Amino acid sequence: MSKKRTQYTAEFKTQVVLELISGDQTLNQVAAKYGLLAKNLQNWKKQFLENASLAFDPARVVKDYKDEIDELKSQNTEYAKKVGQLTLERDFLEGKLVSSVSSSDRREMIETEHDLSISRQCELLHINRSTHYYKPVPVRDTTLMLMRRIDEIYTNRSSLGYRQIYSRLNEEGFNVGINRVGKLMSEMGLYAVFPKKRRSKASKESDEQIYPYLLSELHNDKKQVITTHANQVWSGDITYIPMKHGFMYLAAIIDWHTKAILSYRLSNTMDTSLVTTVLNEAITRYGTPEIFNSDQGSQYKSKEHTGILKAYDIRISMNGKGRSIDNIAIERFFRTLKYDEIYLNDYASILELRKGIDEYMRYYNFNRFHSAIGYKKPMNLYLEAISLQREELKHVA
Repeated sequence: MSKKRTQYTAEFKTQVVLELISGDQTLNQVAAKYGLLAKNLQNWKKQFLENASLAFDPARVVKDYKDEIDELKSQNTEYAKKVGQLTLERDFLEGKLVSSVSSSDRREMIETEHDLSISRQCELLHINRSTHYYKPVPVRDTTLMLMRRIDEIYTNRSSLGYRQIYSRLNEEGFNVGINRVGKLMSEMGLYAVFPKKRRSKASKESDEQIYPYLLSELHNDKKQVITTHANQVWSGDITYIPMKHGFMYLAAIIDWHTKAILSYRLSNTMDTSLVTTVLNEAITRYGTPEIFNSDQGSQYKSKEHTGILKAYDIRISMNGKGRSIDNIAIERFFRTLKYDEIYLNDYASILELRKGIDEYMRYYNFNRFHSAIGYKKPMNLYLEAISLQREELKHVA
């Protein structure tokens, strides 16, 4: 076991050096007297003599000390500015990362061999550390079949709540409990649609702001939303997409006036990056709407999504609580998509599903006659309307 190094006070060193300087004893005698190494004692003497003049010029000592302190303060201020700037930049990049990259993609960014600990990497990527070690258990085929049937029942009549769907499932022979039906519907993002009194104030249960439903401004005497031009109102929503061995979520944006689908994206999670990506894509391709309407889902209430809308001066509108009927344009499109495409094809892979949805979107936008717009084709009507609006603006200018 190594011997602990002895620490000597300045007073002790001064006493020993003065005794040595007196010249009454040799270096070795003084060293032996105090149990010191002669070399150390010699170094103390040298240090003492080199700084002896400071005793007669204390002002210089104070000045040098103050100058050193001022220099350190200046350096600290500069370092603080740099740290502040780096922190600001890091927070900016983290915000962009979280809003634009799904949680599953962020989990794949973790490097087990990196110098940064797994815990710190998870913290920087805004991932719960336990999710890194979690190994997902495949959903049972019986559960997927149950979820598919729930989706079919709900799509056919979205006013049914989990109790009524539970009763329907039991009648059809499914051995399932009522609480499990409610839990599965929650995971699928399915909630009963029926008229409720609209609430425009923020929920007491959340700090996120809930915006009023602005489409009531466009109601006719039958309380139907009547738009007059393209890009007046866009609607966004997310829907559950069943597959043979799993499921996905589809987010889309529709132009209310022409019923054209402006942007869409598939994802295995319902996170904020899904809706922000779809919104940014629609804006990049087609400009901005006057109003963007959605439900009160956490993805649409997020500061990332509302921040994009505010940055482009787009008025934010949200359905009343439990009133998906307020967003009926996109709801009807999802229903059409499922009956015309999803339920007819038991997709076994995401690649097949993506290809099928891409083909259907092209068919729907450019080839399908839509009854709500006088049996015209949605995207053709949209592009004609936008072109006409641009020509009108040129004449005004």
